[in-house]
Amino acid sequence: MNVNKIVLAYSGGLDTSVILKWLAEEYGCPIIAYSADVGQQEDWDAVRKKGMATGAEKVIVSDLREEFARDYIFPAFRANAIYEGSYLLGTSLARPLIAKEQVRIAQQEGADAVSHGATGKGNDQVRFELTYLALNPKLKIIAPWRIWTLNSRTKLMEFAETHGIPVPTTKKSPYSSDENLLHISFEGGILEDPWNEPEESMFKLSVSPENAPDRPTYIELEFEQGNPVAVDGERLSPAALLAKLNKLGGANGIGRLDMVENRFVGIKSRGVYETPGGTILRAAHRDLETITLDREVLRLRDSLVPEYSKLIYNGFWFSPEMKLLQGVMDESQATVNGTVRLKLYKGNCIPVGRKSANSLYSEAHATFEADQVYNQADAGGFIRLNSMRLQIQALNRK
Repeated sequence: MNVNKIVLAYSGGLDTSVILKWLAEEYGCPIIAYSADVGQQEDWDAVRKKGMATGAEKVIVSDLREEFARDYIFPAFRANAIYEGSYLLGTSLARPLIAKEQVRIAQQEGADAVSHGATGKGNDQVRFELTYLALNPKLKIIAPWRIWTLNSRTKLMEFAETHGIPVPTTKKSPYSSDENLLHISFEGGILEDPWNEPEESMFKLSVSPENAPDRPTYIELEFEQGNPVAVDGERLSPAALLAKLNKLGGANGIGRLDMVENRFVGIKSRGVYETPGGTILRAAHRDLETITLDREVLRLRDSLVPEYSKLIYNGFWFSPEMKLLQGVMDESQATVNGTVRLKLYKGNCIPVGRKSANSLYSEAHATFEADQVYNQADAGGFIRLNSMRLQIQALNRK
């Protein structure tokens, strides 16, 4: 492939450090190393220096934290997105934003090719490349893992040692991890055997539930049109709010997940996740919907959540069907305004109170005491009409 300039999605880790050097040797053209700050704990000065030392013509670090929270995390949580009943899509949501910015930089820098460090076995290759093709199909795509001979972590480390590239991954602790504002994930190493319990030392964002405080923490989370806007009365930006929830959740052992999921390419994969703030946010949002959404709207919306979540997981963020579903999800959120009080305790996030100016809950109707608004005798006809088909079937069996 003839290319003039490449923009590489670069983290400074093992894979992309090796890829940076490999691209320079293989294609003999300028390489721009682009890093996305989506909330991971990183020494960006060190990333810049390492990128330049490894052969990049330029290193660009884009601060995408607020955009990530506002335009990707919050829309997904307005829809209560969750994959296979457990995964809150931390990596899946970040990839289209990272790729979108990469396409923008390619245009800005006059590059005709983009590259990434996703393997040929995983989901990220799909997420990156579907975004590239949706936003600029003229860009050439270079996926080293699908074309080179460095097909293992061991070979990558050998290449890095040969070329003098320092890498954070060691043979003793070879976890592959992805961190952002929403979560951190762990794969590889001892986790490739789904029977092995994760080592406690691996976790970064949360204490174990056993070591969490013995007294519960109470918080109040306020929403406007399905978006969280304040914690305990303090209004915060989207990124700052999620960061605060991460600290509160992590301190109380909330948000750990160990699961085997189905990758888009057809392989089952074991992943361990920490999503403390997202776990709190989803629990609060769903609870507020119980008093602000009509029963049939809630039922219909929930029936769409699996499809919506699958689109995110599989990389179709910039698809027409995703745009359609997001519009439906957002339409349902017009009345999701109010406050939820939560009890955080040893890995548990328990809603214990909710209030809203848009509440559909009527104490006058729901009370077990005497009331003037509900005629209990009406229930007899309601039951008879709903049982009509059951009665006819029963008569036909005789």
